[in-house]
Amino acid sequence: MGDEWSMGEWLVRAWETGVFDEREQAVVTGRAEGRTLDEVGVTLGLSRERVRQIQNRARKRLVDMADVVQDGWRETARAAGAGPAAPRETFATALGVVDHVALEELLAAAGLDAPRTWAGPLRGWWSADPGALGGALRRLVDTAPFRGDDLGRAASEVGLPAGLPLAWLLSHSESRLALSPDGHWVRRKARGRDAAYLWLLEAGRPCQPDELLAPMAATTTAAVREALRRDDRFRQIRPEGIWALTEWTHLRASPYATAVEAMVAVVTELGPLSRAQLFARVTELHPVTPWRLTQCLISDQLGETPDGLIDLVSRGARPIEEEEPAQPDSMASEGDVLGARIPVTQDVLRGSGINVNTWLTWRLGLRQAPTSRTFTTAGEHPPLIVRRRTSSAQLSSLRLHALELEVVHGCVLAILLRLDDDTARVGHGCAPDTCPARRARAAGPPTAVSV
Repeated sequence: MGDEWSMGEWLVRAWETGVFDEREQAVVTGRAEGRTLDEVGVTLGLSRERVRQIQNRARKRLVDMADVVQDGWRETARAAGAGPAAPRETFATALGVVDHVALEELLAAAGLDAPRTWAGPLRGWWSADPGALGGALRRLVDTAPFRGDDLGRAASEVGLPAGLPLAWLLSHSESRLALSPDGHWVRRKARGRDAAYLWLLEAGRPCQPDELLAPMAATTTAAVREALRRDDRFRQIRPEGIWALTEWTHLRASPYATAVEAMVAVVTELGPLSRAQLFARVTELHPVTPWRLTQCLISDQLGETPDGLIDLVSRGARPIEEEEPAQPDSMASEGDVLGARIPVTQDVLRGSGINVNTWLTWRLGLRQAPTSRTFTTAGEHPPLIVRRRTSSAQLSSLRLHALELEVVHGCVLAILLRLDDDTARVGHGCAPDTCPARRARAAGPPTAVSV
């Protein structure tokens, strides 16, 4: 056989000269195209088991021919497939044959398989270690975010072969990455923050929050600040309030995480100081606005001495309580009950903590910070927690209540806090004629429109 057929053409000649009948050729071709045994069987009018038998018969015939034509072909195939993935033409070259669909049966017989990915088996590619490609893809994801034109470099660094259909794999619904509108690869669950990182990296300078609204697809600068605050890749430069990357070590950075930490450190070292002296010294170490420093004075670590100086509470200073804030229209008090109306926003539906007016925490007696008060709720809901911070007040998540009450964006939740027994009740606070949820239910599901 080796004399009759050249080494390079024997596979094609065997296929074309009647060695395999039409059914064998149809089965081998269908399986190479990624169709299941059942799908091939439906096409040919055969059972799944009969298709499997035909494929095994064709494979054995190919293997017997290969054993005659070329010694050591199995070892050669496995060596070519030692990496995460290689296309079929790579094996054809290694074996010295013309690339052909029937080659896939030989590769399977040699113990190779299609590499496994989150998009399923990668057809047309083979490996002696089918799980290796998935591991390399995960390493690629771990390097994200990266610019679209850096995809090839990033793939090469994690050991992915050239020619891999990376854009297709990364765009698959099961991929942890997504292509941003500006053509960069970002993590699906951190799109906005990854986009901000790449934007700052390209700009090469700190920027104001409003400059990041478009890259992050955010609606408010408050949302930008909150997102960046929770990500240690970013840091805020005060008092300007601009945002920079932590890796930019050439920029001035405060040795303190918060303004409160800086104030406590200064008072601890220098002793009691007037407000002017304290603020001047703190801003040298941790640049923030005087307004923010005034907020920090309600920290439970700082207080006032009888002669009006700022010192540590642990050294006998009297804690400083904030003055009563103005009562907002959305909050009320009657006897031992406090009420608040909370608009249902995306933060509420997402399960984020909810910023509220500090009048609520003042009425609850939370006049230093940080401190909190817990209210039990009915049913299986977790307790409702009201927290007082130096710069804000916050309610814990209301997401489960929102789901149970079937409210939507634009609705209102009514919160009642009983001070005598520390219980809370959450209800639907919309007026019936203006409730977005009721209007949506009344409208019913959208109807099909004839075209």
